[in-house]
Amino acid sequence: MIPQASSSISITRFFNVFSYTKQAVKLVWQTSKKYTLLLAIFTVVAGILPSVIAYYGQLIVDGVIAAQAHTVSDGTHVKQDSAGLFILGVYISPILLWLVLIEAVLAVALMSSQRVISIVQSLFRGLLGFKVNSMILQKALTLSLTQFEDSEFYDKLVRARRQASTRPLGLVNKTFALLQNAIGLVGFSILLLQFSPVILLLLFLAALPAFFTETYFSEKAFTLFKWRSPESRAQNYLETLLAREDNAKEIKLLGLGKLFLTRYTAIFNKLYKEDKLLTLRRDIWGAVMDVFSVVVFYGAFIWVIIAAVKGDITIGQMTMYLVVFKQARSAIKTCLTSISGMYEDNLYLSNLYEYLDQPGQEINGTVKEGIKPNTGFIFENVSFTYEGAATPALYDVSFSLQPGDSLAIVGENGSGKTTLIKLLTRLYSPSSGVIYFDGTPLEQWDSDFLYQKIGVIFQDFIRYQLLVGENIGVGLVNDIDNADKIDAAAQYGQADAFIKRMKDGYNTQLGRWFKGGQELSGGQWQKIALARAFMRNDAQVLILDEPTAAMDAQAEADIFEQFKDVNKDKMTVLISHRFSTVRTANKIMVMEQGRIIELGDHASLLKTQGTYANLFELQAKGYV
Repeated sequence: MIPQASSSISITRFFNVFSYTKQAVKLVWQTSKKYTLLLAIFTVVAGILPSVIAYYGQLIVDGVIAAQAHTVSDGTHVKQDSAGLFILGVYISPILLWLVLIEAVLAVALMSSQRVISIVQSLFRGLLGFKVNSMILQKALTLSLTQFEDSEFYDKLVRARRQASTRPLGLVNKTFALLQNAIGLVGFSILLLQFSPVILLLLFLAALPAFFTETYFSEKAFTLFKWRSPESRAQNYLETLLAREDNAKEIKLLGLGKLFLTRYTAIFNKLYKEDKLLTLRRDIWGAVMDVFSVVVFYGAFIWVIIAAVKGDITIGQMTMYLVVFKQARSAIKTCLTSISGMYEDNLYLSNLYEYLDQPGQEINGTVKEGIKPNTGFIFENVSFTYEGAATPALYDVSFSLQPGDSLAIVGENGSGKTTLIKLLTRLYSPSSGVIYFDGTPLEQWDSDFLYQKIGVIFQDFIRYQLLVGENIGVGLVNDIDNADKIDAAAQYGQADAFIKRMKDGYNTQLGRWFKGGQELSGGQWQKIALARAFMRNDAQVLILDEPTAAMDAQAEADIFEQFKDVNKDKMTVLISHRFSTVRTANKIMVMEQGRIIELGDHASLLKTQGTYANLFELQAKGYV
């Protein structure tokens, strides 16, 4: 069902929408001043020349008719001016030759101007597309994780990206087209006013109904586009499921292909039905308005012919008026179409600027050194609730993490472990309570400086489609090409052994997206990710959020021991379900439904015979 738009567009709303034109022109100017000037200059030239060419066309026709009067019955010509030329036995006056030459030069100038406009627009398209996409991506860097996780905000991002690279240039092109045709229309109007002001008025009246119809349906199309963003996103997601290599094995083995394709087809059919209905309504009404315009146009055409037959105007004038009338009709239609198109482009640009104007929620302070250096983290009565959730994900959490501490966090899925890590790394901000780092509230720290002090690998770490060395090096972007540091990190992450067996070693392309790429096993990818964490040997806190799930228990324990040894003077945090690894931490936190229910070392928690002791004994039985 197509969402209902108002039956008419208010004048205020219509002009308010055009507020984005100024921003679009400014954006184009910032992209390339040289190309903008070229576009403006040649647009003006292309606007002036058609009416000038039409005027010279009238002079040529009248010159030909005058020359006919000197042609005798045998077809020869009476020579009146020795400066003229005989061409194929016919005398051509010099004035007529000059008129033809001037019109030819003007025609070449017009074609050249239009060619320059086309070239500049083509060159501009790529530059402007890059400029807008860069603005979108730069804005994304200022957004918080919670904004990315908000489906409504993510829809804004998707809508902004979908047409943002074409709409600003389209808007500017239509603005210049409007200018070009408006200039041409001024020239045509001057010529037509010599015949009758009424005929000019008829041209405008004939074009208005089509303009209002097109503007109305532009509004309807935009409303439909904006309303169904979630469905379009669902369709894109299904495409990704069916077409990505990392999904292929599970889709095939579970037989999900037909199910997802059926859902994809159902969404397409629904969207296509809406598009079809809108297209038919738009084009049927457009056709009706075109018929009305043609009737008015040819009525005025007959008026000009009658005036010529009566002798009120010359044949040359009649020819000029007919040509100018057609060109003026085309110019008026193009002007109104440009305005309608600008209105539509402004509607879509509202998506871009609505996204760009969205205030970023990423917290960024100025502090680069805490008031109590080397005291670590302190959580004081910290709670956090996801937007729209009925209950907090974390509730009244208090604990400390000091240099030299190794903290293991255990608990059922959904108990708040990863949420706590995201708060510690300031990806989330507490709903209540305070987190201190080196004695200073976390939100007061400079983001770039703070993130340099934190190394973290999440369980859903990214498998970068990069070279092996780059995959590890991104852990510390300033050392992405530091071969010695990358090799040392790979050894700590136990990835160096299989890397050295690869034909190209650290220069091996990983993933299947690019030619010659090599895919790794889940465990190998995890070792690459762990090596990435070891790149941050200068960080004050290093966090492993279940990144070793694909490894056996012994491999995980060995890596965590090495992790602690390498970073023994720092804070280390481990989230794991394997108690053989957890037991080696000097602090163990047990979480349940967003609360800390137990906190201590392995020995003390066993003595309390609480949740940790029970879980440890249950897991230990599995190894007996």
